[in-house]
Amino acid sequence: MRRDDERLNDILDALDWIAGVLSRVSEAEFLANEMLCYAVAQKLTMVGEAVTRLSTELKAQHPTVPWSDIVALRNFLVHEYFGIHWPLVWDTARNDAPVLRAQVATILGTSHRE
Repeated sequence: MRRDDERLNDILDALDWIAGVLSRVSEAEFLANEMLCYAVAQKLTMVGEAVTRLSTELKAQHPTVPWSDIVALRNFLVHEYFGIHWPLVWDTARNDAPVLRAQVATILGTSHRE
């Protein structure tokens, strides 16, 4: 079973991939590129899946992270194939993901155990 720190690193990897890709495109380019939209959605889904597998203790120790919102987005992306509002995905990836990345990096910096 993967440990919390491994899952947190998975989250960072996905968020870094999103940031790297989206740094090179505008919102209009993103919205016009179906493959890119689905790739970013998949990475956000991976983030949500990793969050679902974090320990209850870790999530309780960091209540300012919107864990339940992250899981809710994952559930929406997985189950609402034809109802995805791509501008919301863009906004989440561009504005919320960097905040989450900073929070996760802080958690790893303060709770990482070898």
